[in-house]
Amino acid sequence: MTRQLGEIWVYLSATPLLGLTVTLLAYLLAYRLYERVRFNPLANPVAVAVVLLVLLLTVARTPYSTYFEGAQFVHFLLARDGGAGAPAVRPACQAEALWLPLTLGLTAGVVTAIVSAVGIAWALGASRQTLLSLAPKSVTTPIAMGIAEKIGGLPSLTAVFVILTGMTGAIIARPLLNALGIGAHPTRGFAVGVAAHGIGTARAFQVSEEMGAFAGLAMGLTALLTAFIAPWLAPWLVDLAQ
Repeated sequence: MTRQLGEIWVYLSATPLLGLTVTLLAYLLAYRLYERVRFNPLANPVAVAVVLLVLLLTVARTPYSTYFEGAQFVHFLLARDGGAGAPAVRPACQAEALWLPLTLGLTAGVVTAIVSAVGIAWALGASRQTLLSLAPKSVTTPIAMGIAEKIGGLPSLTAVFVILTGMTGAIIARPLLNALGIGAHPTRGFAVGVAAHGIGTARAFQVSEEMGAFAGLAMGLTALLTAFIAPWLAPWLVDLAQ
């Protein structure tokens, strides 16, 4: 029986759609777990799905290149979406009235994210390529990978940093904002969107539609501003540090 299952897996692994199928199944299982634990940020479905896929490929001894032949369809859709999928903010008049503090907060958040990431990693002795890979960690994955590739970082390493950043933001945002006495949903949502991109935005929508809308707005604007700032700020910081 084990031999037959092995032969079946060898046959299926040669089909391009296997990667797409196992990716969708892994995410479905991960999301079910996410629901069972009442949407605890520690059980983020993206991270859990990645762990499940790594375990499956390791146990089955399937090369990543074979898996990616099918999974590239998901990668293509992700790249098409980018920051354009950010939801529109329903209370437009409220966002217009807050344009100055939102603009200042956005700029401060983007610059702080880049400077702090590069500075902390440099203090810990990270290599130049790692520093450049860290710089765009606070924006959505396809844009972050594109920025990393342009400035000399490793896109695959950047993708890992992006997921870790989103998970960390989703976990600590609520207690941190509570400790700071920030209760307004537009402010909380915008802060989460700037710091924790899509994962934080998904978490914000679970709290309220208003918070999620402002988080989505922040996620899109953060990606746009980072794409302009990171290519010159990150290399300059790295050169300055070294």
